[in-house]
Amino acid sequence: MLSRCTVLVFLFMFSLLGCQSTESYSNSKNDQYSPEPYVKVKHPEWSKNAILYQLNTRQFTEEGTFVAAAAQLPRLKELGIDIIWLMPVNPIGELNRKGTLGSPYSVKDYYGVNPEFGSLDDLKFFVNQAHELGMKVILDWVANHTSWDNELRTTNPEWYQRDYKGDFRPTPWWDWSDIINLDYSQPGIREYMTAAMKYWVQEVGMDGFRCDVAGFVPVDFWNTVRRELDSVKPVFMLAEWESRDLHAYAFDMTYAWSWSEYMHKIVRGEADMPLLFKYYSWNESAFPREAYRMTHVANHDSNAWEGTMFENYGDALETVIALSVIGEGVPMMYNGQEAGNDRRLKFFEKDPIQWKAHPIGDLYKALFALKHKNTALWNGQYGARMIHVPNDNPKRVLSFVRENEQDKVFAVFNFSDTAREVKFEEKLYHGRYQDAFSGDEVFMSADSSVILPAWEFKVFVK
Repeated sequence: MLSRCTVLVFLFMFSLLGCQSTESYSNSKNDQYSPEPYVKVKHPEWSKNAILYQLNTRQFTEEGTFVAAAAQLPRLKELGIDIIWLMPVNPIGELNRKGTLGSPYSVKDYYGVNPEFGSLDDLKFFVNQAHELGMKVILDWVANHTSWDNELRTTNPEWYQRDYKGDFRPTPWWDWSDIINLDYSQPGIREYMTAAMKYWVQEVGMDGFRCDVAGFVPVDFWNTVRRELDSVKPVFMLAEWESRDLHAYAFDMTYAWSWSEYMHKIVRGEADMPLLFKYYSWNESAFPREAYRMTHVANHDSNAWEGTMFENYGDALETVIALSVIGEGVPMMYNGQEAGNDRRLKFFEKDPIQWKAHPIGDLYKALFALKHKNTALWNGQYGARMIHVPNDNPKRVLSFVRENEQDKVFAVFNFSDTAREVKFEEKLYHGRYQDAFSGDEVFMSADSSVILPAWEFKVFVK
């Protein structure tokens, strides 16, 4: 029989072995179970609080040229724009062309410049002028398809998709009859397209790309392109798509399409505010903080085919614009919004914007200035998450705080046609603020309320 002393020694030794075994197990598994950042892309430093502007060269000026557009760059800089997204500049196909001038997304030559807009030197002049003003320029790139008369159809027909009859085919299920699809199972088209994109960065000075229907092109192609472009200089990549997988190795930013879709339904009275919570929940839960999302109220497609910003948002327009800038996301303005453009600009014809001063432009300028200054409103991981502040009108009023060590914003939005007096729950919003637009000092406590007219908003900062 073991003595009491022997038993105690045995138990002590066993406990030591157990501790060592547990520690050893923990150390051996540490690397395997440690979290790994999903986003491997490194955003350019200049993108951390950047604001985009989509420029449709054909409609931007009466002349519709790069040189005429360059003369407007100081105005855009003063407005608060950091990145110019230049719609496709390549020659447009003539075979099966739509309309008189055709779609800029029907590319005839990936290395050429559309003479309608000017020469290559004119384009370089535009880019250089933007750079001198401290702005960047990204080029709209169409990798998914070409025009019917692109020379690649003759020189490399194997680079194209075919239909069941063996004929070249447009993108399936869409009415894009002026283009034919490329086949990215062919290594040759991948090498060609990558080289073409590098050309525009190396030789013309582009700072990145907005990639048309990016989700129709394999992700591994985009991953390779990003590595190649970053070897030239840090670039900014925007994908016309809404998917997390594009953020890992290829794109800085994707579209926030569902944000726009939900806003339309709420403004039309087809849904209540909790529908928008669905977007913000997915954005926070499924997308890493490093994933930029583009929020906007108009672009070339929506303006041409769905309606003007006034048609789409009516009396709620200014409040929707404010949320697109104050909420999480990278705001984008489509050219003409600042002039209160109330026309659906023609897509295949010349239809220049009528420029004039407009309150929408003043609103955007004030919001952009606030975003640049207030670090809580910066993009991705550089800014602060939105934290919901519950209120007593949850179906029609959105309220939230964005706060970091340096800055804080408390914002309230009334998405209804009725004036509301709103009271709030919890303590996150408490404190002394300044109204971002009136400059008035405001103290918020448990007894405070905010009165909002129909379709109005308030932004308090400190």
